[in-house]
Amino acid sequence: MTRTEPTPRRRLVTRLLVLLLAALLALPAQAERIRELAGFAGVRDNVLVGYGLVVGLDGTGDQTMQAPFTGQSLSNMLSQLGITVPPGTNMQLRNVAAVMVTADLPPFSRPGQRLDVNVSSVGNARSLRGGTLLMTPLKGADGDTYAIAQGNLLVAGAGAAAGGSSVQINQQAGGRIAGGAMVEREVALDLGANGGLLELELKETDFGTAQRVVSAINNEFGRPVAAARNGRVIALDGPANDNSRVSFMARVENIRVTPMEAAAKVVFNSRTGSVVMNSAVTLHRAAVAHGNLSIVIDTRFGVSQPAPFGEGETVVIPDTEIEIQQQDAYLRVVEGADLVDVVNALNALGATPDDLMAILEALKAAGSLRADLEIL
Repeated sequence: MTRTEPTPRRRLVTRLLVLLLAALLALPAQAERIRELAGFAGVRDNVLVGYGLVVGLDGTGDQTMQAPFTGQSLSNMLSQLGITVPPGTNMQLRNVAAVMVTADLPPFSRPGQRLDVNVSSVGNARSLRGGTLLMTPLKGADGDTYAIAQGNLLVAGAGAAAGGSSVQINQQAGGRIAGGAMVEREVALDLGANGGLLELELKETDFGTAQRVVSAINNEFGRPVAAARNGRVIALDGPANDNSRVSFMARVENIRVTPMEAAAKVVFNSRTGSVVMNSAVTLHRAAVAHGNLSIVIDTRFGVSQPAPFGEGETVVIPDTEIEIQQQDAYLRVVEGADLVDVVNALNALGATPDDLMAILEALKAAGSLRADLEIL
């Protein structure tokens, strides 16, 4: 039986991780501005989306047989420009691609303001490099048009092909246009319409943090202007005048508050094998046995040849060897009052991130791990 030892690289990474966590835990709790912890109700972005056409491609556009909607879209656009395409015409479009255009409309945007847009192919275009997006209406969730996009695409990817071989860096089916959309309609937002009443919404629900925010705001203004409605929403009695309200909101955003410590949580990423835990994670005393069973199958091929002038045939004979290896498993006591102790206890098991997922789930079921488990 053999025991797999951690590689020097893995031991170095583990030591660096432990030192980093120790340094982070040594830092005192830092006060944060309210603008990092919360935002005013209604002050948010709105997503926009539109369907359009990219032209001017160098033979890398949609193939109309597999993407018939591209030809239909071009026919509709040409008809709006006074050009009639005879029915049944098979347009061999190689320089046109159908795309979806997305953008974020910031709060308080006014007509004439420029927005950045992202352009993504919806057909089988090989590349959008060198293309130009034609006028595309961008609509909101209510179906109304809030912006118009048009412009030349910037594609970060690159590729080349010759003689049946090709090479590509990044993907070329999407691009971006800086300032490629112009706002045509603003989203109505009247802050403080009810006599100056505002609502402050915490990004994370926490009753302790909400209470601290209320106390900090009232202490800043010297009077009760804030009241918590629940663990997330805080009502503010702001000025009725617009200019005074802006000054009031700016003053509130810059007040510093020390938030409550987050609840203990361990996050697993099953796709990458990552395991992340915050500083509130603790381990009660428990014993863990960890060992791996590995099966190695090795096949070698030999050649059997007949004697000279014989009537036999040359054949290939496989020779398969199967070896089973089991790593030594010992009961180890794990316990930790803080994150560094937890990491040291788990590293002593010599477990990989995938093994840690199973171990932590078992510790949670046994009542030793004091944390919530979240699997991504």
